[in-house]
Amino acid sequence: MPSARLRSYLDENNIKYITIKHSPAFTAQEIAAVSHIPGKNLAKVVMINVKGKLAMAVLPASYKVNVEELKEQLETDAVKLAHEKEFMNLFPDCEVGAMPPFGNLYGMEVYVAKALTEDEYIYFNSCTHTELIQMQYKDFEKLVQPKVLEFAHPTKV
Repeated sequence: MPSARLRSYLDENNIKYITIKHSPAFTAQEIAAVSHIPGKNLAKVVMINVKGKLAMAVLPASYKVNVEELKEQLETDAVKLAHEKEFMNLFPDCEVGAMPPFGNLYGMEVYVAKALTEDEYIYFNSCTHTELIQMQYKDFEKLVQPKVLEFAHPTKV
């Protein structure tokens, strides 16, 4: 079940969404596979540190973050991937690594890879390793107001 915080936020804003249960999976690619969702449509959250502040980089499961492009687009050299110990206590209503891409609920910026904006729906972890939420991307964008940037590229297989 989505965290009470996330569920309340979506319901208070009259957002239509569905929850999708799946067997336990821990990486974005595993989740996409067990849920039968293309990796390009499943959003994963990568925590980054920008000028000493934590932020969310949200990108398709089948993509990887290009930190150099983030630095360029954010016009700072002070961007790096965050270590789990830096953020694990910031999401008390979520299992570690299963936070939804709603940085606004946790007081942080959200940067979304342009590739995620190209589809009607977005799928993402709902605070557990056994459930996803599906909602329209336009609703996600309205609620979160992320900065859309080009910082992610498909992972080479």
